[in-house]
Amino acid sequence: DAIPSADQIRITTSLKSQRGSVWTKAKSIFEYWEVEVTFRVTGRGRIGADGLAIWFTEEQGLEGPVFGAADQWNGVGVFFDSFDNDGKKNNPGVIVVGNNGKLLYDHQNDGSTQALASCQRDFRNKPYPVRVKITYYQKTLTVLINNGFTPDKEDYEFCAKVEEMVLPSQGYFGISAATGGLADDHDVLSFLTFQLTEPGKEVPTPDAEIPQKDKEKYQEEFEHFQQELDKKKEEFQKEHPDVQGQPGKTACPFFLPADDLFETVSDRELRQIFEGQNRIHLEIKQLNRQLDMILDEQRQYVSAVTDEIAKRGTAVPGQQGQVSQQEIETVVKNQEEVIRQVNELRNSMSDALRLITGAQHPGSAAGAYETTQHFNDIKEHLHVVKRDIEHLVQRNMPSGEKTKCPDLPPFPSCLSTVHFFIFVAVQTVLFIGYIMYR
Repeated sequence: DAIPSADQIRITTSLKSQRGSVWTKAKSIFEYWEVEVTFRVTGRGRIGADGLAIWFTEEQGLEGPVFGAADQWNGVGVFFDSFDNDGKKNNPGVIVVGNNGKLLYDHQNDGSTQALASCQRDFRNKPYPVRVKITYYQKTLTVLINNGFTPDKEDYEFCAKVEEMVLPSQGYFGISAATGGLADDHDVLSFLTFQLTEPGKEVPTPDAEIPQKDKEKYQEEFEHFQQELDKKKEEFQKEHPDVQGQPGKTACPFFLPADDLFETVSDRELRQIFEGQNRIHLEIKQLNRQLDMILDEQRQYVSAVTDEIAKRGTAVPGQQGQVSQQEIETVVKNQEEVIRQVNELRNSMSDALRLITGAQHPGSAAGAYETTQHFNDIKEHLHVVKRDIEHLVQRNMPSGEKTKCPDLPPFPSCLSTVHFFIFVAVQTVLFIGYIMYR
């Protein structure tokens, strides 16, 4: 059921009970390799089926029950399973399954009993194509995924890893898909294969991989296919004279009409929303990095000041607690002011979240609870800081005397008011950006 076109291959259309696959015609002779696959899985339903699989097998599995390919394969399959057969709510997911040619795939349990590694990723209906990088090097198979939320082609994240995995020395690469009672369009945009060579080893020349006779045969088959495709275009044009393509081009059933090449108002709004969410996502990543740097600096300051106070307390027992009373009162007042402002901010954010969750599905209430919990944590940490300062003053105050803290010799402050307010502002912006992103 696969349909090839100029820029992609639709392995299965969004019709029930479809199967399709694409395989290399010659075996790969690479000992270690890496493949990069770009694909789209799109469908109108909230749930799709069945899924898509990327293969490296000793023999071509041209057709069968495992995502459109043959069962009992000898090699490895990386399955992108859309449908939850076992009802564990762990789909869509990515599963790595190896086989020695004797095992039957466990459909009822979504292969969980045979999985060597897996991760849960939603790859359906993404604004950008999903990219997968599968690497096999020195008996270790690694799967990385670009989730399709960003146009950055190198924004991969780790999914799965299998060590001590033995694969056939030569095999066929393939990609297959299938639909069942539910259906998705499974489109493959690119499938790139690379050879990985250990340092110091000689790389074989490309001419030695495929004989010239085979190249000529494949070229003839490709030209024959192009002629057949042109004939089908002409036949379709004669049967459907009312469907007009672009000027100077013949209409084809595998291509969109000219009207669909232009954005509608709703399409433009959706595209802008996706682009905006992508920018927010990148900004939140940057804020996270900056926040980690600030926290590291604060820990260093606290550690340095604690060591300095311990040294001075040990060296001069009679001068313990010589901290300006006015400075401590200022810090306490600042803490109370910050707590008050955080409470006001939390209340306003709670009101905004109630308005947002009223327009969304009930499940989004978890986001409101999570954000409120973050503000409660901030308030609790500020109370802890206040108690620590008051305890420090009381501990260092001589009995029967009024609190009076002589000045210590000047040394660097662990946390200035400016740094503290910068930290609170950055964290507040981070929370607001997170809420907007949700």
